[in-house]
Amino acid sequence: MSPTIRTDFPYDTVHEDVRVPLPDGTRLYARIWRPVTERPVPALLEYLPCRLSDWTAPVDRQRHPWYAGHGYASVRVDVRGHGNSEGMPGDEYDATELADGVAVVNWLAAQDWCTGRVGMFGISWGGFNSLQLAALAPEPLKAVVTVCSSDDRYDNDVHYLGGSVLAVDMHAWAATTLAFVCRPPDPAGAGDDWREMWLKRLEAVEPGVHTWLAHQTRDSYWKHGSVCEDYGAVEAAVLAVGGWHDPYRDTVLRLVEHLDQDRVRGIIGPWSHQYPDQGLPPGPAIGFLQETLRWWDHHLKGVDNGVMAEPLLRTWISASHPPATLYPELPGYWAAETSWPSPNVVPVPYAFQGEPVVVDSPHQTGLDAGRFAPSGNDADLPPDQRDEDAKSACFEFPVTGGSIEVLGRPRVTLRLRMDAPAGQAVARLCDVAPDGSSTLVTRGALNLSARHGRDRVEPWPEGATEDVTFELGGIGHTFPPGHRIRLAVSSAYWPWIWPQANSAGFTLDPVGSSLHLPVRRPAPQDPVSFEPAEQAEPLGVVRPVTLDEQRPERLVIRDVAQGTWRLETDPRPGGTRVYPDGLELTEEALETYTIQESDPLSAHAESEWTVRLHRPDIGWDALVETHSEISCDADDFITSDEVICRDGDEIVFHRTWEKRVPRTAG
Repeated sequence: MSPTIRTDFPYDTVHEDVRVPLPDGTRLYARIWRPVTERPVPALLEYLPCRLSDWTAPVDRQRHPWYAGHGYASVRVDVRGHGNSEGMPGDEYDATELADGVAVVNWLAAQDWCTGRVGMFGISWGGFNSLQLAALAPEPLKAVVTVCSSDDRYDNDVHYLGGSVLAVDMHAWAATTLAFVCRPPDPAGAGDDWREMWLKRLEAVEPGVHTWLAHQTRDSYWKHGSVCEDYGAVEAAVLAVGGWHDPYRDTVLRLVEHLDQDRVRGIIGPWSHQYPDQGLPPGPAIGFLQETLRWWDHHLKGVDNGVMAEPLLRTWISASHPPATLYPELPGYWAAETSWPSPNVVPVPYAFQGEPVVVDSPHQTGLDAGRFAPSGNDADLPPDQRDEDAKSACFEFPVTGGSIEVLGRPRVTLRLRMDAPAGQAVARLCDVAPDGSSTLVTRGALNLSARHGRDRVEPWPEGATEDVTFELGGIGHTFPPGHRIRLAVSSAYWPWIWPQANSAGFTLDPVGSSLHLPVRRPAPQDPVSFEPAEQAEPLGVVRPVTLDEQRPERLVIRDVAQGTWRLETDPRPGGTRVYPDGLELTEEALETYTIQESDPLSAHAESEWTVRLHRPDIGWDALVETHSEISCDADDFITSDEVICRDGDEIVFHRTWEKRVPRTAG
């Protein structure tokens, strides 16, 4: 259901674009919406690199004016070196970005229209650095709302999973950020110096994949900015929000467990990687802005509105549903837990049965995994898992008697024998209906050389048998009577996980192997409810009608004779949009993942991006084209990147990077 558009507010609002000065003289581009009042108000900050002048402008318009209309100065700031902000771009969440963020918080608090109290919010990157700034604890920062973010940059982000290199998003995110950082400042906001700023910025660009692949274990690079290193450093009140179809939902569970329960609350809905009021699949959406307003009112204005009397954790429990790549709304209900871990959730063991089985999955296993970070597109979610199950060792447990409700992170223990020094184990939890259809509920993976810790590499002793234990992603789900709980184990999961060079699968012994499900016993309590979703009036971006045939969102191509599989994905960055101020933005992208079913060294990832920024009224026409690839041999990852930038017909920048990165753990 689409959100209600609200146009009447307690306050009239005004907005202006300003430059926020930093201690080193750099100025960050900011847009400030303020209520029309002579009294100072608290400030809310959203701080990220994703270009407030174009890319996030439609979403910014949904929420910043809404907050301003309720008595807050709502501020959107571009990170240094991005959009119309001055300075050079850096690595994600680096020390400069965080120091700048602290300076912005302090600058906001010092403005005569501000009470001196600041809140911070954001989704994804903006949610990450909201948490990270809360851990730095600038005095004015009193409250945070973090959405779809992580407290663990190594094991709960887009680079690694269970100690394995994430092929799909290590590559895709690196390619995306390269195309993003190479975009020029907009002369409508940056002025006549836009080209000089752009050229200096381009000379400083370095593909992020070089750095991310250079740190294949959980070292100090990943510990920086990982709030899980010291939860006690967080002094602001934290509202943590996630979705069961978002890769970052486990952060919500960890935050409500480890932060001071007098200053934290968590909400996990059925959503993908989106704000919960946007109405994108899967729903239902909630009145997220109203919920956060209660948070701000209590922590920034001192309003006693009962927000801290809400349960510690409010979660959506999905009812069983057939497999599909898109659900407008999922069946289920809202549940509440007053503590976490919850006394209502008990780990129930399910022992495997049968004889030892060889698990040597073909390397294309995983093509039906769906998108790593779904965002509401038609082909985002995993389809029927029967084809994947056939390439895995499956253990089933019938649901008899009553339903089995699961809430939290399932855990598996596998007794494995392996003759190679490296490999990976992937476990998928599926809900199998009487008709045989298999719906993926959750999954997890372990790089077997990281079995004793993500910070080290311990080769598997040849021919040895060991027990390994790892968690699957958190979930709220109900298995109904007559269904079967299926635990499917594979040795490959492409293109999510980059295959090991010398992996030959493993032998799994059911004796000593088990699944532990976090089974929830429903407890009597007040029902959880939220107001309907609402937003401010939309920006009015127009998408021109095109007669061009749209390519498939996810296309799998098989060369039967060669045993080669290719997955082509269109991340749907947005196509062409025309903004009210005349800006035309066009984005096109294609990601391709190829593998030969019997050769782990054939893995190959490739991305192409084209971005055009055009202002016909002033004759400004800038084009960015990028091409990125990752392949491998037994010893190295091999990366290749190319950037071509044009100002009109003139090529103003053209550079290629070729780099080999040793495979130390991946």
